[in-house]
Amino acid sequence: MSTTNVTCPKCNAKNRLPTERLGDGPKCGKCKKPIFTGKPMDITAANVAAVLNHNEIPVLVDCWAPWCGPCKSFAPTFEQAARELEPNVRLAKLNTETNQQVAGRWKIRSIPTLILFKQGREIARLSGAVALPQLKQWLSQQGVG
Repeated sequence: MSTTNVTCPKCNAKNRLPTERLGDGPKCGKCKKPIFTGKPMDITAANVAAVLNHNEIPVLVDCWAPWCGPCKSFAPTFEQAARELEPNVRLAKLNTETNQQVAGRWKIRSIPTLILFKQGREIARLSGAVALPQLKQWLSQQGVG
């Protein structure tokens, strides 16, 4: 039986789960909260390393800011994507205003910006708000979905 490491969105603990059972509503071994909630998790300077390095599933990060109109209009699309794409993809949001150090390290030039990570490494980036079908198509082109 193969296993997949996935980070808990509540306590950031690394959980080793049977790969074929990712869709069965697994709970965190540490805090007992659901591993997949159908909502994007928040990335901060405090948990960015755990989220990117402890997830063996791809991680899609929405880099946004509260004052950004396109970011606000894209938020429901990203929420819908989380409901539809988990557990194959971990969706997360980075507030670039409150996490400027992380945004600077990732060289965020415009928002919203989507960054796709696999095993802690950036593999693709997309700037601008897109509709859900285009987001899914872009992910499929990256070999994710």
